Amino acid sequence: MRTFQIILLLSLLPLFGFATTIKCNNAEYSNKKLDFYTYSDPVSSEKELVFTLEFNSDGKCTSKIDENTTLYSFSEFGLYRGMLFVEPGKTIELKLPPFREKSFADQKNPYFSPVTFWVATENKTDLNNKISGFDHTLSRLTDKFFDQLYFQQSKETYDSLIFLINKDFPETIPETFALHKKLKIKLVNADIFRLKPEQYSEIFNSINSKFWMHPAFLQLFDKTFGGQLSYTAKSIKGGEVNKAVNSKNLPWLLNFVKTKYKVSGKMAELVLLKMLHDGYYSGDFPKSVIKEMVNADLFRNNSNSLIKKASENIDKKFSFLQKGNSAPPICLNDLKDQTKCTNSNSDKFKYIVFADVEMIVCREHLKYLSKIDEMFQKYLEIYVVLRDTETEDINTFFKENELPAIKLTDTDNKYAEQYKIKSFPQCFLLDEKHKIVFTNTKAPLDGFEQQFGTYLRNELFMRQRNTD
Repeated sequence: MRTFQIILLLSLLPLFGFATTIKCNNAEYSNKKLDFYTYSDPVSSEKELVFTLEFNSDGKCTSKIDENTTLYSFSEFGLYRGMLFVEPGKTIELKLPPFREKSFADQKNPYFSPVTFWVATENKTDLNNKISGFDHTLSRLTDKFFDQLYFQQSKETYDSLIFLINKDFPETIPETFALHKKLKIKLVNADIFRLKPEQYSEIFNSINSKFWMHPAFLQLFDKTFGGQLSYTAKSIKGGEVNKAVNSKNLPWLLNFVKTKYKVSGKMAELVLLKMLHDGYYSGDFPKSVIKEMVNADLFRNNSNSLIKKASENIDKKFSFLQKGNSAPPICLNDLKDQTKCTNSNSDKFKYIVFADVEMIVCREHLKYLSKIDEMFQKYLEIYVVLRDTETEDINTFFKENELPAIKLTDTDNKYAEQYKIKSFPQCFLLDEKHKIVFTNTKAPLDGFEQQFGTYLRNELFMRQRNTD
């Protein structure tokens, strides 16, 4: 009986998880909050919150996480994008870099890319320090022998590089580190010798799905299969691929993936889903056909939870802010601290302009809203969603320019993130039911009045005809 109880207890341990404690002591982070995310699936790039570090006034924090597997997470703060592996059952003391805010130019740059690094920890033998050290050494060696590797494609130099790497990092445990090392080396190998995806794609067959969200996997996975559906469809024998896509022949496409890339089982299904996802955005295939295949039982009811989740996330991604779909209501305070919501009025169309008054181009676009309101005020309600900036700058601009719009302040940039705003101004036209009217709505000075005027005439004509 005692033996049975011990066996039962050991079998149940993974269900209870192992608490990981994360500690910080960085005075520069006093009263700050860092949200750490992980990817929801390996294809859609959707992220989900894992844990939050809340620093007290002294810059100290403690957080506990219940996980029974090694979890990859990341956080963007100031200029940085910190990556962190959370190992179950450990106490991890973080060593964060001096906090640096984005400069004015960084904040306004739609192509800003944060400085990415592995967050260091106090224990030098921790997984994060091992991976950080490995990445640094690999980068240093490839830079040192760049000409011999990437221009001369020297096999001898490559072999020397691998020898030096294995000498400095002979470890085969933990498994996460061993896989990271293997995939990063394969990435370098594929780049140096200009390998075709099918020449090394078989490497993915041995990778357990618990590693599918790790950055080394995602990097090599995207390099290998990104855009491959379009690429093969445009090849000499691409007619069969096009035919299979247009006829929604998933069995044929799956067999094609297995044969061409030498992958099998769940990996083949994941690869096909990735190819369909990229094919949707390529513009080379009918979007409705791709969307239907992504929602097929092969993916939506897959026994692998990550493939199933990816299918769900991709479908949401395809549908988000697309013509005819509902847009998320925006509820924010106006300049008089009164809450206003974009879905409160069902009598008019809504023209939503995301803007930043610190940018000259945005100011000129906003000034033209008076002309648009003059032309369409009977049918159109205008909302300006202002990027978080100095309140004084906002008030000064609107004192100097009386604009016929409901002005909302997106203090935490919550809705800019939700609407996936990359640059300013960016605009949306919604109908009376808060549904997207255009796939791409023009900004005030870019021809919105012609776009909306033409649409409105046709829409009013059709409505009148339907009531007669």
